[in-house]
Amino acid sequence: MKIPAGINEGMRIRSAGNGEPGTNGGPAGDLYIEIRIKEHDIFERDGDDLHCTVPVSFTTVALGGSIEVRPWPARPRSSCPKAPSTARPSGCAQGHQGPAQQLPGDLYAHVSVETPVKLTEHQRKLLKELDESLKKGGEKHSPNAKSWTDRVKDLFK
Repeated sequence: MKIPAGINEGMRIRSAGNGEPGTNGGPAGDLYIEIRIKEHDIFERDGDDLHCTVPVSFTTVALGGSIEVRPWPARPRSSCPKAPSTARPSGCAQGHQGPAQQLPGDLYAHVSVETPVKLTEHQRKLLKELDESLKKGGEKHSPNAKSWTDRVKDLFK
């Protein structure tokens, strides 16, 4: 039996002639199947749309690169473009989302930037050097670095 695309929880499908046999040798009745949708480990459904969270490395977000967002073989690839010099430091941002298919719904891949953990001393040193270098450039490298509190204060000036 083919399950139609976009079917929802609680809907019923009728399968003509596949039910119990009729009384006194009559033809089989109809079989009704009620749909129950099982939760998935990766995808969450919202109407006809699917949502998933895709972890992306800190360096891929900062330098650009491609990520696989293809739950089915024929789906397109998404990318985090290298940021132009006047843009924020990442081509993709935490929480970024975008449709990856059209019918019957869309697949929204939410980007989750993975922050490096359990760094070696050498890696910590490199990150501190990068941080100092970026701070020297001020808003040139971090245009959104102004604190939330400062932005709220600006509202009341």
